[in-house]
Amino acid sequence: MSIIKSAAISAAVASVALAGAASAGTLEDVKAKGFVQCGVTTGVPGFAFTDDEGNWQGFDPAVCQAVAAAVLGDASKVKYTPTTGKTRFTVLRAGEVDVLARNTTWTFSRDTDLQLTFVGVNYYDGQGFMVPRSLGVQSAKELDGASVCIQTGTTTELNLADFFRINQIEYEPVPIETNQEARTNYAAGRCDVYTTDASGLAATRTTFEQPDDHVVLPEIISKEPLGPLVRHGDDQWADIVRWVLNTMINAEEYGVTSDNVNAHAANAGDNPEINRMLGTEGNLGGMIGLDKRWAARVIAQVGNYGEVFEKYIGAQTSIGLARGLNALYKDGGILYAPPMR
Repeated sequence: MSIIKSAAISAAVASVALAGAASAGTLEDVKAKGFVQCGVTTGVPGFAFTDDEGNWQGFDPAVCQAVAAAVLGDASKVKYTPTTGKTRFTVLRAGEVDVLARNTTWTFSRDTDLQLTFVGVNYYDGQGFMVPRSLGVQSAKELDGASVCIQTGTTTELNLADFFRINQIEYEPVPIETNQEARTNYAAGRCDVYTTDASGLAATRTTFEQPDDHVVLPEIISKEPLGPLVRHGDDQWADIVRWVLNTMINAEEYGVTSDNVNAHAANAGDNPEINRMLGTEGNLGGMIGLDKRWAARVIAQVGNYGEVFEKYIGAQTSIGLARGLNALYKDGGILYAPPMR
């Protein structure tokens, strides 16, 4: 009995030690080095791009900037690692980045077999097809024998094979690794079709001299819930990134913006959900190793979800995306974050 009891105690101690090591991992590393290392795509207009000064901007980098605001107090404390469809998971699992915030689909195998933790969805998408208008094609089902530019190492590649198999038509794959490579090959006529997430097609189309010469076909052939992800094994860090994203979504629902957040934070109002989020009531930050003002900094420095959407990819930008599925649930979309309590 004493041997069994001793073994049980040893196992419990080991379990606590491992849990402590996990919770102290990435957060402490980020604080020590003073920045968040963010994995991004190699470039998709609106979603991830460099400005005239070489600084990364866009809908996806905003997630990492929000994490930096929460953890380090400064949204600019981010360094970026461009990744391709092939390299992104290796880079994350190797610890070369703290967060992967690029157009990456949450799937069963990535969540389990690759041992990655998706912390939420920041864009609900689906795979589509773009063709030159001169091709005269009205439907993806008319693409029998077409050559298709396709990014390797992506769900897009697998969805394409499924779609053509189901519809009993043939295609010739033209493998590429980056959006820029796809755009170049497609524009040069090396492939008849470019397929990727519909949002990516819309973004790419805006880069052509004559966007109207290219048509995005009506078929959406997949579900592509895109979102940021971290490594398995560090629950505290996953919680931080998850609730930074949830904060941005909840802030839009509550009507808290970058313009009014400081006024809300300075004076607790009648809405207890806003008070809890901004730290004027309770201490949610303490539960994840942050101070009470972490969420207020996220909104003040980066904005709520709607502000970020409209700034980079919304209807008034060159990308021109409608909210659609990515509207709040109360506005006809499916965007919804758990309550902050």
